[in-house]
Formats: sequence, C-alpha cells, structure tokens
Amino acid sequence: MSFADRLNKKFKIILASGSPRRKELMELAGLEFDIWPSEKEETVTSSVPREICMELSRQKAEDVAASIRTYNDSHPDLVSPTDMLIIGADTIVALEDTVFGKPKDEEDAKRMLKALSDHTHSVYTGVTLVFMSSGGRVGEHVFCEETKVTFCKLDEEDIDSYVATGDPLDKAGSYGVQTSSAVFVRSIEGDFYNVMGLPIARLMQELKMIVN
Repeated sequence: MSFADRLNKKFKIILASGSPRRKELMELAGLEFDIWPSEKEETVTSSVPREICMELSRQKAEDVAASIRTYNDSHPDLVSPTDMLIIGADTIVALEDTVFGKPKDEEDAKRMLKALSDHTHSVYTGVTLVFMSSGGRVGEHVFCEETKVTFCKLDEEDIDSYVATGDPLDKAGSYGVQTSSAVFVRSIEGDFYNVMGLPIARLMQELKMIVN
C-alpha cells in the first residue's frame, strides 16, 4: 500500500483552499480529499515573508477546523467519528523586502510585473496541517518552503499582453508559472510546484515524519 493510500485510509482529508492548482497537485500525489475553502478575513502581524505565509496558512486551516468542529457538534446524528487532516496553504512573492500578494487590479498587476522584471525573487508557501482525532484531540504542524525565481527582462508589450488575458489577477505576484507567463521565467532554484502554490514533495515528506 502506498503512503498516499495509507493517508486516505487513515484520515478524512480536507483542503482548506479553492485553488485549482493546489487541487491538481494534491490529486497528483494520489490524495483523496474534500475542498472546504476558508472564508476568514486574513490578518497579518509580521513583515517577514516566511512568517507571513505560515501565519496565513494557519489562519485558513484553523478556520476550517473550527467550522468542521461546529458542524460536527451541531449534527451528531449525521456525522460518523473519524480522524481528520486539514491542509491550509498560502503563497506569497517577495522581492527583497517587498511582499506581493494577489493584485488588486490590472494596474497593480502591471506594477508587480515591472518590479519583478530582470530580477530574482522568492516564492514562499506556508503550509499548516491540523490533525483532528475522532475523540476531539487536535494537533498542528506548520512549515514553509522557499523557491527562487529569476525573470527575464520584460518590455511593456510583454506585460500589457499578459495582463490583458486576466490570468494574473488571482495569482500571488501577478503570474502563474504553469500558464503563458512561463516565458517570463529565466530560471528556478528549488521546488517548481511550490511556485504553483503547494510544495507537494515537502508536504508528503512532512506527513511521513508525523504519521505512523
């Protein structure tokens, strides 16, 4: 039995994200899961990129875990006790001390891409694992993965054409390495899938260290 099969048998797995890219990567790993996006308003208390993404991933996972507990307590006749694993993730882009999340609009997307042009930036994904036992016990594990991405020099036409597609508007840093903006990327140092939004290899390795 593969490790993914063992996880699927041991836990009801919840992905606390509506990201189609994270869904794709979870499926690639052979995980079976439900999607329950967090609706919590994000708040940031740190200015350090690594801490920001971990803090936001924790908020998402804990929000969904709390919602599940509330539902289970309210509907005991509809719920069978089971061990659960909630996975929350958040990805940000940082150029030196400047953090880029998702752009507010097209002009904001253009601003970000101009800043990233001909520079190396870091992509950080924070991941929070919340474990809920059938008996009500809760445990948590948080980690962060960093990947360095170097962009080619972009001209105005490159940026305007890409932004006009609408693709960057739901992506941290205003680009998706798995979309047409892949032509902007000169090099990647680290986990490619981390840039997509989930360091799936690191996730599975972390789970192997935790789950017997």
